[in-house]
Amino acid sequence: MNASDTSSTTSGTPGTTGPAVVPFSTLIRTASHEQHTEAETSSFMSDLLGGRLGVEAYARYTEQLWFVYEALEAETGRLAADPVAGPFLRPELLRRTALERDLTHLRGPDWRATLTALPATRAYAGRVSECAREWPGGYVAHHYTRYLGDLSGGQIIRRRAEQTWGFSRKGDGVRFYVFEDVSNPAAFKRSYRELLDGVRADDLEKQRIVAECKRAFALNTGVFRALGQEFPLTA
Repeated sequence: MNASDTSSTTSGTPGTTGPAVVPFSTLIRTASHEQHTEAETSSFMSDLLGGRLGVEAYARYTEQLWFVYEALEAETGRLAADPVAGPFLRPELLRRTALERDLTHLRGPDWRATLTALPATRAYAGRVSECAREWPGGYVAHHYTRYLGDLSGGQIIRRRAEQTWGFSRKGDGVRFYVFEDVSNPAAFKRSYRELLDGVRADDLEKQRIVAECKRAFALNTGVFRALGQEFPLTA
């Protein structure tokens, strides 16, 4: 192959005919944008962030999160050696211990005795567990939608909760949203997206991961919808 042949097959270089390669992190973000927006703008979350719901609604939401993160983190020991999911399992992201501390603050030391999952939450956590056991690529989709969301939009929830219900800044009640071991969230998110760009998956598998990402947002929206039914705004 001569020099001109080489240049014609180089993607994304000025003056070449090859198509630009879209990073997988960009593809997964843009492809799931609609589902992400739907989750963020659900009536329950809008009412919660708007201060129109009481602390009981916040506590109930925190309970539902526990089931999802129990499913996300139950298999981390086994998945650590997996070539697809393993690189994403960063210990500084783990949330279950922080959630349990928040629930102790919100519900008291016997919080487990009254802990119940909504049907929508059971469906969500069940799907996460299924992927963790059987499909590392699908697990990555759920890992991405949860933890990067916690590092980003989750901070809005934390500040609103502190302002609305008087929790101590980054203290008990909102520790789920406090990543004490992530000193630079922006840099961390960049490194995470680099992991996505290098994920060990072919194009077909990447399409499946994107589809699972959309499903993850839909499952999350289902939980918000169920919570909205449990905590309707009175006229």
